[in-house]
Amino acid sequence: MSIAATSRVPQLEPAGTAVIGPPRRSMASRIAGKLGGTVVTVFVVVVAALWIVPTFGLLVESLRSQTDDSATGWWQAIVHPGQFTGENYVNIFKNGNIMQSLWNTVLITVPATVLVVVIGAMAAYALAWIDFKGRDMTFIIIVALIIVPVQIAIIPDAKLYGALGIYGSVLGVILFHVAFGLPFAIFLLRNFFSGIPRDLLEAARMDGGTEFFIFRKVVLPIGWPAIASLAIYQFMWVWNDLLVALVFASPSNAPITYSLYSQMRTFSTNIDIIGPGAFLSMVVPLAVFFAFQRYFVQGVLAGSVK
Repeated sequence: MSIAATSRVPQLEPAGTAVIGPPRRSMASRIAGKLGGTVVTVFVVVVAALWIVPTFGLLVESLRSQTDDSATGWWQAIVHPGQFTGENYVNIFKNGNIMQSLWNTVLITVPATVLVVVIGAMAAYALAWIDFKGRDMTFIIIVALIIVPVQIAIIPDAKLYGALGIYGSVLGVILFHVAFGLPFAIFLLRNFFSGIPRDLLEAARMDGGTEFFIFRKVVLPIGWPAIASLAIYQFMWVWNDLLVALVFASPSNAPITYSLYSQMRTFSTNIDIIGPGAFLSMVVPLAVFFAFQRYFVQGVLAGSVK
């Protein structure tokens, strides 16, 4: 009598077809996952509140009299709303020096922004789509200029401006901002313009379009988000600049940052000027940012999805 031995053969599955469930999470990991969204939200709200507090304090200080500012902290005005007054802003608009400095800031910021955007866009288009000798080396040199600190060029430019007779003038301040704004502008716009489909430009050339026509009718409309983002960056940098103004501007044509810095020497007695003046100087770039916010977001996200 023979006993047939039976053996159980395991069922084989093709490699890579076995269903593997998610790894088992620990208790601490599950708790962190549930609290993650709430913790992040609370953290962002706290950071935003801490970021806004100085700005809100500046606004409150600008609406209080000099006597109240010297006696108590700005938060006391929340408990005693009777301390609020608009007299400081009335005096600021009657202050010829502050109003002239605001106008000087506009005279410096607007041309410096427009020139950087126009020249940077043309140069970026040439470096992206016009083939000429030394194009790549030119772009490398421009990118290298981005890392050059402003402080390095102050003394040489001051000597050059003195020889040209433009030291202490608005023109000298504008030229300095344009020179240091162009490398980043060209780098940013060149990378954006190079993402435009080549077939689109070739079709425009086959229709008889010149390079300037293609740049104006094809490239600029497509590159408007990046151009708007560049304009916002340049405008805010020039508007809030103090170092270049201290070196190259004279008291008669100084921007608002220079004038406010001068008032800081007697801070305790000039808080009624510094407060509203600083808040007015902050409102303008904020208004520009919110006016172009939609284009700014498009420019930041440009190129992230091809």
